[in-house]
Amino acid sequence: MDGRGRGRGQQRRPRREGAGGREPRDGGGCQQNSSGQREGGSGPGRAAYWLEASGGPEPRVERRVGSGRTPHQDGARNPRRLGAEGSRPPRRGGVWPGADRREEWRTGGQNQGGPARDGPRRQREGAPNTEPTQRPHAGPRGALQHRGPMISTRFLHELLEKDPSEVAITLASNPSLREALSPVVMRPDLVQLLCQVLNKACLSRMDRQSIQRLLETLKESSFLRVYLPQYVADMLTEARPEVRRQCPQHIASVVALLQELVSIFPASSLQKVAMLMSVLPGSVNGLRALGVDFPEELDRSLEKLQGFVQHLQERRREGTLRVDSCTLLQPTAPGEEGEYRTMSIYPTYEEVNGSQKPFLRPNLISQPYESPAIYLDTHFRLLREDFVRPLREGILQFLQSLEDAGPGRRRRFDDIQVYLDARVLAPLCSRTGIDYMVHFDSKPLRGVRWENSKRLLYGSLVCLSKDNFETFLFATVSNREPKELCKGFVHLSFAGHSEALLAEVQPSDSFVMVETTAYFEAYRHVLQGLQELQEEDIPFQRYIVHCEAQVREPAYLRRELGSSVYDLRCLMAKPPPAAEASGAGGAPEGHVDVLDPSQWPTQEAVGLDESQLQALKLALTKELAIIQGPPGTGKTYVGLKIMEVLLENKAVCGETPILVVCYTNHALDQFLEGILEFQPRGIVRVGSRSNSEKLKPFTLQQLRDRSDFFRGLPGHLRWSHHDITSEMREAEAELTRGAAQLECGLRGILHEKHLRSCISSQHWESLKGGLEEDWMDPTHSLILEWLGLGATPVENAADPERPENAGFEEDQEAEEGPRAEPELLQVVEEADLIQHERLLDHDEDGRQRRRKPPRPNLDDLFLAMRLDDEEEEKGEQRAPHDAENAGFQLQPAQKKKMKRQAKKELGKWQAMTKEEAEAVLDVWQLDLSSRWKLYRYWLQKHQAEIQRQMLHHKQEYQAAADRLAELRQHQDLHVFKTAKIVGMTTTGAARYRQVLQQVAPRVVIVEEAAEVLEAHVITTLSRACQHLILIGDHQQLRPSANVYDLARNFHLEVSLFERLVKVGLPFVRLAFQHRMRPEIAQLLTPHIYQDLENHPSVLRYENVKGVSSNLFFVEHSFLEQEIQEGRSHQNPHEAQFVVELCRYLLRQGYQPSQISILTTYTGQLFCLRRLLPAKEFQGVKVHVVDKYQGEENDIILLSLVRSNLAGRVGFLQIPNRICVALSRAKMGLYCVGNMGMLSQVPLWSRIVHTLREKGHVGRALRLACQNHPQTKTDVVQAADFRQVPEGGCSVPCDTRLGCGHVCPRACHPYDPLHKELRCLKPCQKVLCDNGHRCPRLCWEPCGMCQVKVPKTVPRCGHQQEVPCSTAAEDFCCQEPCRKTLECGHACRLTCGQQCEKRCPEMVLATLPCGHSQKVPCSAVAEMAYGRPIRCKTKCDSVLECGHPCPGSCHACFGGRFHQPCRSPCKRLLVCGHQCRQPCTGDCPPCRQPCQNRCIHSRCPKQCGAPCSPCMEPCEWRCQHHQCGRLCSEPCDRPRCDVPCPKHLPCGHPCAGLCGEPCPQKCLACDAEELTQIFFGCEDEPGARFVQLEDCGHIFSALGLDRYMDGEEEEEEGAVRLKVCPSCQTPVRKSLRYGTLVKRSLAEVEVVKGRMQGSSAEIKSGALQLMRALQQETTLRLHLSRQHEQLRKKLEDDSLSASTLGLVETLLGFYAQVAGLMATIGKLARQEQEGMRRRLAEVAGWLDQPRDSLSRQQVSELQTELRRVTYLVELLARCNTAGKQVRQAPGTAELVSAARKVLEGPGRFTPEDERKVKAQLKELEAVLPTVAGLGISEEERKQIVAAVSGATRGHWFKCRNGHFYVIGECGGAMQTTRCPECQETIGGEGHRLESSNQLAPEMDGATHAAWSEEANRLNINNFLH
Repeated sequence: MDGRGRGRGQQRRPRREGAGGREPRDGGGCQQNSSGQREGGSGPGRAAYWLEASGGPEPRVERRVGSGRTPHQDGARNPRRLGAEGSRPPRRGGVWPGADRREEWRTGGQNQGGPARDGPRRQREGAPNTEPTQRPHAGPRGALQHRGPMISTRFLHELLEKDPSEVAITLASNPSLREALSPVVMRPDLVQLLCQVLNKACLSRMDRQSIQRLLETLKESSFLRVYLPQYVADMLTEARPEVRRQCPQHIASVVALLQELVSIFPASSLQKVAMLMSVLPGSVNGLRALGVDFPEELDRSLEKLQGFVQHLQERRREGTLRVDSCTLLQPTAPGEEGEYRTMSIYPTYEEVNGSQKPFLRPNLISQPYESPAIYLDTHFRLLREDFVRPLREGILQFLQSLEDAGPGRRRRFDDIQVYLDARVLAPLCSRTGIDYMVHFDSKPLRGVRWENSKRLLYGSLVCLSKDNFETFLFATVSNREPKELCKGFVHLSFAGHSEALLAEVQPSDSFVMVETTAYFEAYRHVLQGLQELQEEDIPFQRYIVHCEAQVREPAYLRRELGSSVYDLRCLMAKPPPAAEASGAGGAPEGHVDVLDPSQWPTQEAVGLDESQLQALKLALTKELAIIQGPPGTGKTYVGLKIMEVLLENKAVCGETPILVVCYTNHALDQFLEGILEFQPRGIVRVGSRSNSEKLKPFTLQQLRDRSDFFRGLPGHLRWSHHDITSEMREAEAELTRGAAQLECGLRGILHEKHLRSCISSQHWESLKGGLEEDWMDPTHSLILEWLGLGATPVENAADPERPENAGFEEDQEAEEGPRAEPELLQVVEEADLIQHERLLDHDEDGRQRRRKPPRPNLDDLFLAMRLDDEEEEKGEQRAPHDAENAGFQLQPAQKKKMKRQAKKELGKWQAMTKEEAEAVLDVWQLDLSSRWKLYRYWLQKHQAEIQRQMLHHKQEYQAAADRLAELRQHQDLHVFKTAKIVGMTTTGAARYRQVLQQVAPRVVIVEEAAEVLEAHVITTLSRACQHLILIGDHQQLRPSANVYDLARNFHLEVSLFERLVKVGLPFVRLAFQHRMRPEIAQLLTPHIYQDLENHPSVLRYENVKGVSSNLFFVEHSFLEQEIQEGRSHQNPHEAQFVVELCRYLLRQGYQPSQISILTTYTGQLFCLRRLLPAKEFQGVKVHVVDKYQGEENDIILLSLVRSNLAGRVGFLQIPNRICVALSRAKMGLYCVGNMGMLSQVPLWSRIVHTLREKGHVGRALRLACQNHPQTKTDVVQAADFRQVPEGGCSVPCDTRLGCGHVCPRACHPYDPLHKELRCLKPCQKVLCDNGHRCPRLCWEPCGMCQVKVPKTVPRCGHQQEVPCSTAAEDFCCQEPCRKTLECGHACRLTCGQQCEKRCPEMVLATLPCGHSQKVPCSAVAEMAYGRPIRCKTKCDSVLECGHPCPGSCHACFGGRFHQPCRSPCKRLLVCGHQCRQPCTGDCPPCRQPCQNRCIHSRCPKQCGAPCSPCMEPCEWRCQHHQCGRLCSEPCDRPRCDVPCPKHLPCGHPCAGLCGEPCPQKCLACDAEELTQIFFGCEDEPGARFVQLEDCGHIFSALGLDRYMDGEEEEEEGAVRLKVCPSCQTPVRKSLRYGTLVKRSLAEVEVVKGRMQGSSAEIKSGALQLMRALQQETTLRLHLSRQHEQLRKKLEDDSLSASTLGLVETLLGFYAQVAGLMATIGKLARQEQEGMRRRLAEVAGWLDQPRDSLSRQQVSELQTELRRVTYLVELLARCNTAGKQVRQAPGTAELVSAARKVLEGPGRFTPEDERKVKAQLKELEAVLPTVAGLGISEEERKQIVAAVSGATRGHWFKCRNGHFYVIGECGGAMQTTRCPECQETIGGEGHRLESSNQLAPEMDGATHAAWSEEANRLNINNFLH
């Protein structure tokens, strides 16, 4: 018992917060002690329990986190449930609430929180009989989560009636599933029911993550391992025929379940299903023998399952099945039909390394496909090859470059971007799962303009490898910030199949990262869709696959008579005439049968032109409609009319939403905005952030965020969402904390206290001993000083690799700062456009979550120095690093330079190896470069430990995020099903493919269909689709492919739209354009479109102002420039001309929004941006042509860019791009280009010919002044626009301004009233009485006069130059201060500043220790008031080991505690290594990696730890002998002396012996080297040789045999390994001498074991020390932290014998210190603080980390403790004696002399001790008192004898040290007040008041006397 009613080893129960005390322990009962007394538990806890049980006042009862029930429900009223001794342990079992109570008791009632938790016993006690089906419960970490419905038989039957998706989600989110699958017993009907439910869950296609979670739970359950095999085996014993007939159905259910299980967990489930797989065939055959019929389908399924399991077993035996990855049950051989369904989406090893060529078929564009299977296979392979080939060929180029020119020499590759030295740093939590911050070397990419670069865009695929792509990881870019990319940081999301390799990645691992720019997410979803799409599910096969030209009407128009009647009144501009009010069939007004052409209204009635009406008819009457819309013909307008009719007749086409798919977000916004005009509700927009304010309420994200959204969801989705998000929040909290710590190491220098666990004890002691902490700055970091980042110069810190003037240029550049540049126009970058199209709503939400800062104060907690500029921006000033240099601070330039150097070092990754770090003895002796390498070694260990701790949380978070993604799809599905229109981009359609399959829209409209890859369209369609409308123009932009070969030769760039047009399906081309003025339209017709007519509206445009022509092409011959990085081109001449023309047009009065600048290359886009200041060109749109399709503007300025001597025009030869470029302008088109070179292209040649006929092309553009129409100006290049500087002409404007000055400008058509003009002439106003004029410009406000004039400052009388408007008394005088400080030194500040309070002048001062050194002047005065100054004088003592002391005077406490010796030991250890620890008496166990190894394995431990013996069979065998023992045992065979029969690579016979490793030297080729005499027998005929494996030396076998068999001359009894006779390397691995080696190693292991100590001895010693520690109540009270540290060391599993000895020594010393602290209360108040400081000094020295204490350290510590003991005794006598000290003659002098010795700074020598003892002896005669008791020794003995007799332990003292006695047994039974100070004394229930303690001063007791055990321990002779 421990005195509190609890036996040793019994666990304390948690405190009951609601009852105000502790819960009763061990069931609340009482225990009997050895005396027979009944002793209860904790008093307060027991009282609270009985108060509650007896109906007293009801306390507050809270739910206990972890169980979800009150304490009474947890078993407070059921002692047997608490695990008390003798109670029956509770059963574990399955839970089936809803069954009868007997069943619940049999199954154990273990459902957490269920009604049957405690079985019938709880029901008798009055617990409620039922609970709600939903209730909160505690999750795995105690967080309150939602609890789903309880699993019962009824509940499972209800699930069978529900949708598979709901079954999967409900079960996966139910925490009771694990218990339900692992009960104690289970009935057969429950087994059947569970199989059925689990099989139904596996039918869901949208919930793979939930199914995976279900099957993982199943895999680890006893249901799979025990009950299911038993259930199948018991079928043979079933006697009832009707039940036997159902067995095939149940076996089919089991087989289906196993198929799902082994396909998802092929590696980990193999062992778990072994029993069931062995039982299944026997049961099937046995039942078949009993007459049970099994269907053939079941036989095939079972056979397939058996074959697959056998295949997996073979793979596991081969070692190729190590991790789980989803595997299909029917793998197909290459070339088989359907093979594409088993192909990996990600590139495989064979593909990346180029050893496997892909099988490809071209896309058929003029003939039908053979079958749907070949159609799907073709598009899958082409699409996959489109992103695999650039990666494959790029990696091959990179590997070839490594062989040719070394790593990274070739910077540019054709198909990939390469990033070197990439490192995976910290995990980041996003909504989609775990992302990672990755850092790469950004130095080679300094020229990259990340804002526009297509590098590392969102969704791009990257591949990382650290072994030249033997292994690799795949990831996609999850977030890009240009500012972070400049620094080399990017966020990646790794693929699921890379997780196994990713878990082994360390921050120090360096990868090569290659990128292919393909948007992999779109590829991945479409490819998965093609694999999952069944041939029979492809809609419109007769057209898409078989290319039939006869298109039928939609199926919903054919289903019944009259279903084709549409209400077309929505198209009518006015009601039809009365004569046409009804059709021939009497149809209502405006209702027509769309299948009857005669009933359609006229084009005038519906407001459409003829071609538009034909397109409308085609779209409404054909199930696959194709509408081609050339530029400006209104294809979007027609599409809206089609949509309006379909929505008006929704009852005809079905209630499912209409799906609208567009290629770009802009087109989607335009289309949906048009729909809003006639359909104001029921729209859902899916895509990235919409730029349309009208559509924002209809975005999917906004609809999700509505307050009533979750209330409208089904219950199972709400419960699951709550559970999953709770799991994610818990894991995210842990990950954020870890990631923030990892990131801290990147932003600054970690404080050493956070690296403590990664720094060895030796290094820690060395670091702490180099410089000491400043007494004024407790946050000071030694690691900054060590790294040369502090204010103190560090010796030996020179970096040999860094030149003296390094950083000078950087400093100069930093001081100059960035040059002020005008803000440029925000051009929509192509990178932004691409990324905008890739991002969806939840992607944007995830990006915002990533930007959330981890913790605002984490840097302050972890970093010793921050390396960003935040400190300087906030103006933070750190305290001085040295107390001696108080007032000294680093200059800002010096600080910047220091931080810049630290950033550079922190950016490096080269670190010390473990061996190099262990070889370092004194960290202060390293040069600066080595210090940084050692710091990085510590930092990498720190990061690796954090990563290891985070691994489990990352897996949890990712699993929860995957489930949440599926859950969000269900939520989105709920939104879609309630909508009328769902609009999304093709990217969104790919990502929402599975949801769209569930929505199953009947009508799909694809806008911009000619720009969409065919595979994207096909996977968007569902089997339910009955109507597909394709709108686009294949003569404009085509779909984009990454691989040109695939685009051209395999027709991948041909869209479904274009292919169907080419194979002859009917389509309508819109014929009237409504955009371009006729002269612009002539460029397209007939050159691109044969017949394109102009609408009358385009004839009414006004002419462009200021230019003579509305259309003009300016030709030139200025050459282009190639941009290497962007693989693009720019033409500065064109850029400058276009910008000047734009400026000219703006000055004509046009708004910026009316002008767009287009260019054909992104490189020109950057060139333009540099010339467009935002202040002047804000509002002008600048785009590349490809991103401007579907747009238009009044005036278009086009730069064609290409102009070169080779005549290469690039993609300007593609008609589609030419069509887009020339068809965007409405009023004016001005193009600049090398028309002569472009004319080589036939299409351009025809266009230029048309231009020349009309006079619209030439070398000069003619301008016309609006104010002076007769003035014309020809401009050929940008400089010519200087002739019209203000947009008019060169005639000056002579208008007089309001200020009186004349307008200085030339003729300008803008601002005719001069309201916006600012006069730039000098202002002439007088500002003050002195006549000073305003120095500013006329338009600027004048302000106060700032002219400097001489004035006298009244405070000091100095004359200064002061601004005229500033009063002299307000001016701060800048003269140097001439005052003298109190110390006599001159002030260094200016006259107007307040003088310094602390003088920084350095002066020579004598310290209390007697040494002298320079300190700040102010420190001299402060030293007199007790400020400690650290003496830096080197300690001149010689340690007992003979080496000089490495410490300083201060570090060695003035010689009282010397620093441990740091000289290397270098003694040879028993293992053969040299001791690397500092000089010590007994060398500790070796810490180097163990070198013991055999042919099978090597020991992974440290060398000093005992090795585990190898248990594999011995491999020493030859054709003559074979060893039959284990590898670790001495061999039982002789050495074989037969010559080796093998031949060496040179062709000569081996010189070795049979069965031995062949020597690497040849007796013929290396005869001279081999026969060199060593043993003397090397040159004998027939000599054979043996090579030692450890060192490689070769010796004569005969001589080496004698050497190894002989006895070495060594110390008697010494244990050591055999060594090489040449180099003395220990022999650890040798077949020939294995017996000798193993014997030596065994002896070494015995020594290791003795040094380490046996586990039994260590455990026994730890137990004894733990008991002693628990008895040290004084130590616990006064040194609680040290007490806790000792306790943790004793509980550590890795406790060794040496550590145990150290703990024992420390315990003794700490106990002495604590005992002295307990007596401080007896000293005078003025003496107490000094004594506490002195004792804290001793305790602090003991706290230093160490592995052992040397003899000298123990001796010094004992000496110092004796010294302090004498001092305490002396001060206690003086305090007790009071005035007697001053009254007794000579006493004061005696006390002063003793104190001088005891309080002196030096060492307490034996002579000092003898002197002090004599002085104390004299004082005892004068002051006859016992320390602190106030009585003499004789009086004390008399009092103790009278009161307590010979029994100790009755004397105690209160908080303030007043003594009292407890009689009888000595145990406290009541409390009262101390008569001296009124503090509480005594106690209750044999428990002493916590503030009281035993008084050993009176009777020398160490324990209270109330127990028999204490009485036995207290027997002594103290009174004698």
